[in-house]
Amino acid sequence: MAFANYSSLQRAQLTFDYLHTNSTTHEFLFGALAELVDNARDANATRIDIFTEHREDLRGGFMLCFLDDGAGMDPNDAASVIQFGKSAKRSPESTQIGQYGNGLKSGSMRIGKDFILFTKKENSMTCLFLSRTFHEEEGIDEVIVPLPTWNAHTREPLTENMEKFSIETELIYKYSPFKSEKEVMQQFDKIFGEKGTLVIVFNLKLMDNGEPELDVISDPRDIQMAETPPEGTKPERRSFRAYAAVLYIDPRMRIFIHGHKVQTKRLSCCLYKPRMYKYTSKRFKTRAEQEVKKAEHMARIAEEKAREAESKARALELRLGGDLTRESRVMLRQAQDVAITMRREADVKKRIREAKQRALKEPKELNFIFGVNIEQRHLDGMFIYNCSRLIKMYEKVGPQLEGGMACGGVVGVVDVPYLVLEPTHNKQDFADAKEYRHLLRAMGEHLAQYWKDVEIAQKGISKFWDDFGYLSANWNQPPSNELRYKRRRAMEIPTTIQCDVCLKWRTLPFQLSSVEQKYPDTWMCAMNPDPEQDRCEAPEQKQKVPLSLFRKEKSQEDKQKELTDKIRQQQEKLEALQGTERRAQGQL
Repeated sequence: MAFANYSSLQRAQLTFDYLHTNSTTHEFLFGALAELVDNARDANATRIDIFTEHREDLRGGFMLCFLDDGAGMDPNDAASVIQFGKSAKRSPESTQIGQYGNGLKSGSMRIGKDFILFTKKENSMTCLFLSRTFHEEEGIDEVIVPLPTWNAHTREPLTENMEKFSIETELIYKYSPFKSEKEVMQQFDKIFGEKGTLVIVFNLKLMDNGEPELDVISDPRDIQMAETPPEGTKPERRSFRAYAAVLYIDPRMRIFIHGHKVQTKRLSCCLYKPRMYKYTSKRFKTRAEQEVKKAEHMARIAEEKAREAESKARALELRLGGDLTRESRVMLRQAQDVAITMRREADVKKRIREAKQRALKEPKELNFIFGVNIEQRHLDGMFIYNCSRLIKMYEKVGPQLEGGMACGGVVGVVDVPYLVLEPTHNKQDFADAKEYRHLLRAMGEHLAQYWKDVEIAQKGISKFWDDFGYLSANWNQPPSNELRYKRRRAMEIPTTIQCDVCLKWRTLPFQLSSVEQKYPDTWMCAMNPDPEQDRCEAPEQKQKVPLSLFRKEKSQEDKQKELTDKIRQQQEKLEALQGTERRAQGQL
């Protein structure tokens, strides 16, 4: 098929080489998988299924599939997917995770060479195919993306250009795993209901030994890293199930891997003696300054457009003079309407600019939550989220950096808004390293305060851990599985579980019988032994985390200054007293 035949097809706005370069931003492979989970969450999905399909004819031997019940995409939405760097979700106030319009492409291209997307919305079914294999085999440098659409009810092509539609579908049948319209329709059938999206990544990346990077065989309920991890590697870096469990600070979407539900966690509910500290700072300015500059630029452009429209309307009014023909009146009214609209837009942009300028001066407030991980004490450190999405995990701060037992086993959790700190494109770090270090320093200071407040050191650190079954001197050894210790730990950490129907979180009352209980994938409010929380209509109870006060430790410099000030004040008092005495003696 000649390159000229593809002239009518959609093009991504970049070169083919960029596809590979873009995928290399994901050093952490699970971070690439998480990008596709994020897209489902941002589409308001209540469920995503991540599974594999065995295909010996494809590189790696299987396809990796992501199926969600989110909003889906119409043909226009799907077309915007291939405009790299464009995202309708991008706004500083947004609670959505996607900001760059890049995650689907960079994530899928990190996992494999090719991906195909099937999506339903309203009355349309659209397929999007991005294939490096196709480009390599046909020697094409410009990125070409077939994007055919069908009517969801009749399954007839939705197009005004059948020639273009035929070329698109032929490319899909030739280079994708689905070789006919029947097989393509079978993929759409996997999307239950009238909306949702299925992304399939295939021709997977391989390790040097020729095996896939992802191991989907060792544990049929999980997706694991194929390479043997170094000793001490945290579970979330070995197991995608473990990583997905803590991926969101307040999980509302059910995640299934190979058909088995991930028991997602609200980390702050899994900790012993949780405490919250409010932290206020004027230091986080980089992101806000960028927003002010952008708002000023938009306001300036809007003001110029408004003035130009107003000037045109005035000039037209003068030119028409007394000409009151119907055509002239219509023309003048249109020009005046445009001027009014432009002025309104300029006023809106001006108010946005003023709001951003005020926000720049306002201190930013964050909530730090700390608690002790009595279930696995060696898994400690800070979990830092951005707009509810995990960015950094197990960051050691403050006393934890010293390597002793002080603050050992303590986990910290914070959700940082996008306006305070901006994540990097791969969502594994923060763009402003200096401000991020400032955040870690602040968390370290508050962690030291938490450690004082819970008084573990005062009562004896070793005894504290002994009480929960940590009988080995080796810090990394798990606690005892003796029933009395299991019960002790279970009494302190109530079970929180999500209803499969209403997606609300429920805290279950402690029962001895539930200590070793395994909860089913499909758990519903009706199964709750608490009579006040045993129906979906019951409101979700908020976690009650005690609020504690941070008392800043004075530095040596501050203490010295305080002492100097006291001495100076005493000297001033003494001199004043002596002056009074001299004056009294002079009067005698």
